[in-house]
Amino acid sequence: MAGIFGNIAPPLNNSYFNASAGQGLFLFLSNLFKVLAVIAGIYMIFQFISAGYMYVSANGDSKKTEQAWNQIWQSVLGIVIVASAFVITSLVERFTGLNIRNPVIPTP
Repeated sequence: MAGIFGNIAPPLNNSYFNASAGQGLFLFLSNLFKVLAVIAGIYMIFQFISAGYMYVSANGDSKKTEQAWNQIWQSVLGIVIVASAFVITSLVERFTGLNIRNPVIPTP
């Protein structure tokens, strides 16, 4: 299989991906959480657009207007929860001195 794609050499002088043994999982999870937060933000923007269209096209229908406001409220609440997770993590790191977002496994 390697013969089909050829050999790919790692980039030179890149300390970000130069993790010692056992650190790759933590690097992966840290990056995964950051990507999921970005996806949540993009989803919130689409929810706002959808709710705005629903509100504009309600034409005075109180049921559709209420649905639009509920969708806006749920979008705001969701992004607040995602943002507060990062804030709480940063506060825990600051007050305890632990590096939660980028943990390191001590090796001998």
